[in-house]
Amino acid sequence: MNMALFDRLSTVQADLLVAFVPSEGTFPESTAWIDENANGQVSQLRESGVFKAGVAQTLLLPGVTQDFAQAVLLVGVGKEAQLSDMQARKVIAAIAAQIKGLPFASVAVATTGLALKNRSQSDALALVAQWLNEGFYNFLGFKMDDAEKATKVTNLLLEGADEAALTIGTATASGSAFARQLGNLPGNVCTPSYLASQAQQLGEEYGIGVELLDESKMDELGMNCLLSVGYGSDQPSYLIVMNYRGGEEGDAPHVLLGKGITFDTGGISLKPGPKMDEMKYDMCGAASVFGTMKTICELKPKLNFTAVIAAAENMPSARATKPGDIVKTMSGQTVEILNTDAEGRLVLCDALTYIKRFTPKSVVDIATLTGACVVALGSVNSGMYANNDALATELKVASQTAADKIWQMPLDEEYQQQLDSNFADIANIGGPEAGSVTAACFLSRFTESYPWAHLDIAGTAWSGGAAKGASGRPVALLTRYLLGKVS
Repeated sequence: MNMALFDRLSTVQADLLVAFVPSEGTFPESTAWIDENANGQVSQLRESGVFKAGVAQTLLLPGVTQDFAQAVLLVGVGKEAQLSDMQARKVIAAIAAQIKGLPFASVAVATTGLALKNRSQSDALALVAQWLNEGFYNFLGFKMDDAEKATKVTNLLLEGADEAALTIGTATASGSAFARQLGNLPGNVCTPSYLASQAQQLGEEYGIGVELLDESKMDELGMNCLLSVGYGSDQPSYLIVMNYRGGEEGDAPHVLLGKGITFDTGGISLKPGPKMDEMKYDMCGAASVFGTMKTICELKPKLNFTAVIAAAENMPSARATKPGDIVKTMSGQTVEILNTDAEGRLVLCDALTYIKRFTPKSVVDIATLTGACVVALGSVNSGMYANNDALATELKVASQTAADKIWQMPLDEEYQQQLDSNFADIANIGGPEAGSVTAACFLSRFTESYPWAHLDIAGTAWSGGAAKGASGRPVALLTRYLLGKVS
């Protein structure tokens, strides 16, 4: 889909015009122009109560006039002068839902009529561009009627003058769509080998460096914890490394690390059967890193960025790791694996040790790590832990800019004692209390040589129920974080 900007709605030729209508008061300029050229129909509809213009309410007016469009979509924004991010997302979702079902090839949206609280027009434009694109996403390729679900829109025009904001919004949406597609793929398609092939394709498309560490290479390096997770699977595990180099040669990179458990049965500590199908989403941390890499490659910022994916499949078999097994990590620390379903931290700990060789400026790992984080924060905020206050602040700022929420969680030393083991240096679980915190504490033991943060996205990476699907979070947050690193 092509996206472009325009100055005034009166200068645009499009099949469909989208205009915002407040429930009271004067119309925005573009809406007033439509009303004037449609013989006051918009005013009449609002005054009569036929269209109350509540937040995210829509009304399609076909054939208002053939002079400037085939149809007009009125979108309510309520009585407030400015909308919250949550309200604005509802409005944009309503627009996308309407447009997807219409036979129009070109759509013009009068975005200046949508004001967001505490946001500049530039930031608002970037978010609107991103959210509209995300609203057009469909998971295609597995149903016979897929062709009918694809949107007919080929040209989407937004009112505004900031090309940089449009570029950021569209590139972020592109990365988010990539992350969602990877997350939504079934486990029989999206295997560790498939993720490795996706990295190679990104390398070919954008000219980034790609290195694939297979099981033999990881064994040489002593990455026994990562390897232990995949022992029960016929699918080989991989450590995937992608290098974007847009900064000064030799300048140390910022690193993102994604948990890529392409399917998680729990291993010998087998999960309950109901909803186990959702464990194809246990690689959404990896998916978000892939999506961020795609976005960064499209934006071409001047920084050095390395993406690392720890990919494995956690299955039960005669070869699988057992509860009580003790494994030596790449760092030399030993781990007593009390629960094989706490496998994410096992693949991440060896990857965190491997990352030391880059002498990174910062490291952020992203993982669907714990159900405890879902209990604590639900699906609104991702949990954030950090061993560095400056890094934590940068992530919070990026979160606010991206409208991709995080909440800082504690990493107090007192929690570490829950990971004590009688037989090894550390246990891989710390009991039922503060489960998300102790998981982060486990990871922190492998990150002492660099600034590090951990994002637990178990509650935000996907939705269940009727709306089941990957969300693409936190691609927007990670993108804004990295763009903030450009000097």
